[in-house]
Amino acid sequence: MKTLIVEDERLAADRLTEMLTRYDPSCQIVGTTDSVEDTVRWLLQNGAPDLLLMDIHLADGLCFNIFKHVQVPSPVIFTTAYDKYAIQAFEVHSIAYLLKPIAYAGLVQAMHKLQALNQQFAYWHPQQIRQLTDALLNQPKNYKSRFLVKFGDHLQYKILADIAYFYAEGKTVYLVCNDAKRFVVDHTVEELEDLLDPTLFYRLNRKIMAQITAVKDVKIMHNSRYRVHLKPLTEEEVYVSRDRVPAFKVWLDG
Repeated sequence: MKTLIVEDERLAADRLTEMLTRYDPSCQIVGTTDSVEDTVRWLLQNGAPDLLLMDIHLADGLCFNIFKHVQVPSPVIFTTAYDKYAIQAFEVHSIAYLLKPIAYAGLVQAMHKLQALNQQFAYWHPQQIRQLTDALLNQPKNYKSRFLVKFGDHLQYKILADIAYFYAEGKTVYLVCNDAKRFVVDHTVEELEDLLDPTLFYRLNRKIMAQITAVKDVKIMHNSRYRVHLKPLTEEEVYVSRDRVPAFKVWLDG
């Protein structure tokens, strides 16, 4: 079984490799990646493996962002130190959701489940599998329509039409309104990427997630990056990460 390990902690990746080969000596680890960007690049270059062992928190964001950039038909065993992402995990081809530190018995149970499912689906017609997958992936998702913010000793809510963009400053994330007022929100940029409608908001880079109406101008730079002029103005120049440029152009075009 060809397996890709997606894990940003080297000791954890080595531990998973050891447990997999102990379970099945013929298991082939075809690669190890540690970020969303590296994993997307690996999958585009090498195609889908038989199995992915995937940590949820990666060096540059949540692993769920991988599925927004590339189709991944492979079964996935998720590993994480947190239990709050279980529902998101099962929106993709999840076999199991293992909490760290990973116990060998838990991995064995997940692999047994994978074998049982492989045997069961071996009797299915490919068209039936496609219909089931499409039905699961096309279920309507409820996105946030407003955000609660604190203003002095008052609480207010801001609807999406009021919001220009979100940006991170250290560990603090701010909501910036069209009138340039900003408020602290209790979400990371990674969480916002899953909470907001992707047709309206796009994550330009690690720090900024902007609404389409806030994009005033885009300049193509000589190094294949894009510089984005947002309104209201940002204190620093905003660039679209090079790996996000193709998807950004699709988003702009609607």
